[in-house]
Order: sequence, then C-alpha cells, then structure tokens
Amino acid sequence: MENGAVKTFAITPAAGKRLIAKAMAAHPIIRDVLKSGTLVIVAGTTNGYVAEEILAAHGGAEGFSRRRFFRGITLPPARPTTGAGRLPDESEFPGDVILEKGVWQKGKTIFDVADGLKEGDVILKGANAVDLCARRAAILIGHPKAGTIGAAVLAAAGRRVRIILPAGLEKRIPGNLDGLALMLNSPGAKGSRLFPVPGGLVFTELDAIALLTGADAELCAAGGVGGAEGSVWLAVCGSRGQLDKAEELIRSVGSEPMFELE
Repeated sequence: MENGAVKTFAITPAAGKRLIAKAMAAHPIIRDVLKSGTLVIVAGTTNGYVAEEILAAHGGAEGFSRRRFFRGITLPPARPTTGAGRLPDESEFPGDVILEKGVWQKGKTIFDVADGLKEGDVILKGANAVDLCARRAAILIGHPKAGTIGAAVLAAAGRRVRIILPAGLEKRIPGNLDGLALMLNSPGAKGSRLFPVPGGLVFTELDAIALLTGADAELCAAGGVGGAEGSVWLAVCGSRGQLDKAEELIRSVGSEPMFELE
C-alpha cells in the first residue's frame, strides 16, 4: 500500500456481512455459475446476507428470510434458552439456498444435491476461523460426519466443485489451523471439533472492497463498544476515485443493524 491515498474506515460485523454479500452478488464466478450451473449457498448468518443479495439481484428474494437461515450459532453465555429470549426452534429451518441456472429450488439442502454437483458448480460455505496470512479457513464441527462441510469437501475433491468461504474479519485467528485442529480433534478433547477446509477460496471484507472498488484494504485495528463490539478498522489505499467509491460503499452498509433472531 505504498502508493496512492489512504483513508481508514470502521466496519461493524453486521456491516461487514452486508459488504461481503454485495461483493458475492457481483463476483464473476457467481454470475457465471448462475447462468449455467448450480450454486449452493449453505445456511449460516453471513450467507444469509449473501443469499439475500444474490436472490434480490435475480428477482427471486420473495419468501426468503435469514432469521432462521443457520444450523448453529454462537450466542452470549448468558443468553436464556427458554422464555422470550430462547434459542430458535430448529424445526423452522428453511433449507439451504440452491440455485440451478439461477432458479431457486426451495426447500432443498446441500445433502439433497451434493452427489449431483459437477465441475464448475459452486458451494458458498461460511467459516468460524480465518487465517488471513495463509488465506485459509476452518469450520467448527458438531456433526459426527462433519456436517455440511463434509459434503462440500467430497464434492470439491471428487468432482472439482468450487468452495468459496465468505467470512467476516471478526473470525480471524493467529494460530495454525492444522495445529488447532490436531488439538481440538484429539481423543479426549471436549466441545466442537475443527475442520480446516482444503482448497477453499476465503473471501472477507478486504476482498469485497477490492472487487467492488479496485482499492486495496488492510486490517489496521479492531474493537469497539456500544454496538461496535467486534468491529474492524480498515486502511484503504487507492486513487482518489477508488477511495470515493470505497467511502460510498462503506457508507451504504454502515447502518446495517445487528443480527437479530426475532
């Protein structure tokens, strides 16, 4: 980032999800697969925003809600599991978003279509840990057969299906993903396991800014309070026109409200 003007911007996790989603909807890989292949958007909170933007861009967002578009989420330890603040009823899970040549196949999941995916098809899967230096991501696993990422990796390794991992910068971790997986997956360990995804394309807010504006962005600070918890500060570098586009883009997502279950 030695050349060009530089400006810093703060982005909340919710704004980051919306930013990633807008870029995913404009991504050349996504646009191509929507014309002639199958796109699988695996349920998750970030992918809920992605599904909204992609479906809206193709006039098919009616009937979609991201309120139940996840299989598991992280909530504060004090969050009640009964009463008004209870965890959502998983029986309301609507399925993943499967688009075949741009047409939403409502009610289907990745498990319904995984075996039929072919070379060039695309799976979008969120992540829980991102190593920014190595450009790798990992998924927390609760399912004994590795859940949705298990199905996705089989399709990728067996039939050259592409996996893209949209994930916010709040998921960044400094450790080696393989070493962490060895620790968490060892016999006797308790809690979730960790699945480092081989060959997935990690896509964060940094990539979104580059795709949508042409500017470069780097993570330069983080933190906040009063609703800005988990926020990141980005240093964006580029021409004056690129910075103007970046400022307009970030302003357009800046008021995105926190994700709410109800």
